[in-house]
Amino acid sequence: MRNIKPGSCRPYIKLFSIFLLLAAGLTLSTTEAQPAGSVTVFEGARLIPGNGNVPIEDAVFIVKEDRLTAVGRRSEVPIPDGATRIDLSGKTVMPAIIDAHKHLSGEREELISQLRQLAYFGVGTVVSLGDDVSDVPLEVHEESIPGTAREYTAGRGITTPEPGRSEVPYWITTEEQARQAVREQVARKVDFIKIWVDDRDGKYEKLSPALYSAIIDEAHKNNTRVTAHIFKMDDAKGLLRAGIDAFAHGIRDQDIDAETIALFKQHPDVVVVPNLPPRGIATDMSWLNGWIPVTELEKLQAEATDRPEVQKFFGIQARNLDKLNKAGVKIAFGTDGSVLWEHHLELENMVAAGMTPAEVIVAATRNSAELIGLSDTGVLASGNLADFIVLDANPLEDITNTRRISSVYVRGVQVER
Repeated sequence: MRNIKPGSCRPYIKLFSIFLLLAAGLTLSTTEAQPAGSVTVFEGARLIPGNGNVPIEDAVFIVKEDRLTAVGRRSEVPIPDGATRIDLSGKTVMPAIIDAHKHLSGEREELISQLRQLAYFGVGTVVSLGDDVSDVPLEVHEESIPGTAREYTAGRGITTPEPGRSEVPYWITTEEQARQAVREQVARKVDFIKIWVDDRDGKYEKLSPALYSAIIDEAHKNNTRVTAHIFKMDDAKGLLRAGIDAFAHGIRDQDIDAETIALFKQHPDVVVVPNLPPRGIATDMSWLNGWIPVTELEKLQAEATDRPEVQKFFGIQARNLDKLNKAGVKIAFGTDGSVLWEHHLELENMVAAGMTPAEVIVAATRNSAELIGLSDTGVLASGNLADFIVLDANPLEDITNTRRISSVYVRGVQVER
């Protein structure tokens, strides 16, 4: 959950009703699955693998059922007899986006609707990070419903008592409670343990080093990783020393110092999901025209104004992201909140912070897949899932071209647009 500080809560998140409006206003069906054993050849596009390698021009890639079976230049990939052929000349193909920090519904029908909408907007995989009480997300993941993004979950997160906020997370005050909460979530087979280390503007006593160290220790004993919501640099330092695996936010209270960078370098496997705030500048939101109801678009456009305090808050996090990226820290991708198209804004904001479009695409594909522990997605390579976006323009030239979606394929099936 977002800590509400100047500019930290994107104005779009309050428009939670957008889910219902989208569900009512858009037909998010999928094409019928291809018959077992069917083969489709996609040819002629520029293909961005997602692993940082140079794009493959005039590419050919082959999809059999839900998997890629060959990827390469046209001259290198034999075309199977009898295959369906799709000409993508003039298009750019990239892996479907992987959002490693989202907050989604725990109600089955609404959750499935959200996962369909995420697929519509180009997301192939998503992590629900810490607000899931029921087993519905785990059940939906196992069902692998066609036309939806795959969901992973951190189940119920862990924090100290926060009266007046959500009661979904475990509220703990002792090390034994911390370890028991971890054991219960591990028994549910969650994908992460999520913790909040934040005093919420001094309103609550945050998780102490003793408590979060116990959580991390117990999780690692059970082969489960821990990701942390943070705000302050001092907490990031303590968590790094305690063996944290990932940060669900960047440092937001001040510019990071040399000691912080040194600690990250001492822990090279730690991953940062920056979750940048809005930039606080006047923005043209017309790219959403036709994607969301007109009334919602009008509200968004009215709020997309210059806001100096928001710009200052963005500046701190942007500089910190730039420093960590240049120091070689692994950066992944997440958007927090519940807005289903927000990944397109986050991609742009990460570039504005100093990352190149190529680096941001790797963060949002391969790096996020590795953070989740997935070896079969995030990169367009033979043997991986056929999760990809077909774009009308090249995002390496302008990252906002990820919004120019021609088609989306999830597990080899086209999402009908």
